Amino acid sequence: MNSDSAVRLSGASVAYAGRTVLDRVSIGIAPGERVAVIGPSGAGKTTLFRLIAGLVKPAGGEVVTLGRDTRRLTGSALDALRREIGFLQQQDNLIPQLRVVHNVLMGRLGHWWLPRALLSLLWPQQVDRALLALERVELADRLWSLPDELSGGQQQRVAVARLIVQQPKLVLADEPVSALDLRLGREIIELLGQLVTHDGATLLVNLHTLDLLPGHFDRVIALKDGRLFWSGTPETLDRALLRELYGAEYRALHLDELALPA
Repeated sequence: MNSDSAVRLSGASVAYAGRTVLDRVSIGIAPGERVAVIGPSGAGKTTLFRLIAGLVKPAGGEVVTLGRDTRRLTGSALDALRREIGFLQQQDNLIPQLRVVHNVLMGRLGHWWLPRALLSLLWPQQVDRALLALERVELADRLWSLPDELSGGQQQRVAVARLIVQQPKLVLADEPVSALDLRLGREIIELLGQLVTHDGATLLVNLHTLDLLPGHFDRVIALKDGRLFWSGTPETLDRALLRELYGAEYRALHLDELALPA
């Protein structure tokens, strides 16, 4: 792990109410890398993302995100880091009462002074920027639509357009396609990959659908019981490893159907 890592965890631990959720995890993520994070329920994947974003502080060890030690960040310094981090979640977090253009431009709020941000809620600022982002996700014709006029896949693409206008250096996508079918999920993962290539961001995806691993990620990180279980390329995953990783969840997730080495 070198000092040029986009993300570096060194022996990082997190505990809630006396229970260890992440236990001495050490990980390095290079700038521009596309990383999938996998593991069974309760493995600590979402907590890992919150730790990287500075939303929780490590109880032990060190977390350095985009060159900043998150333990030492407060106030405006912490806000500045979060402006450089884009979030995409299972629920796209669009505001139902606001049109698509407003939802996309929410990605610029951290870059604007408060008066301009408030004005944009009434009269959208930088509409051309929103339109260009929507063109990249093939939704330019839905600029003035309301979210409930869109399908689930379209709503998630609007959320990706919001990331495009935010221009984050790091994207943390926490189960972004769990509510979508495989075809739509693949579209969203491909759009996130394009964001990395086109805009130079680093991507971490908490991935529940392992069918989407091939061709979309440089590396896979597996967590189990709050610890780093395995790290490697998608091509080196095999069925025996997944059985050990997922345990009782292995059959429920239909992992026998994946095209993997035995």
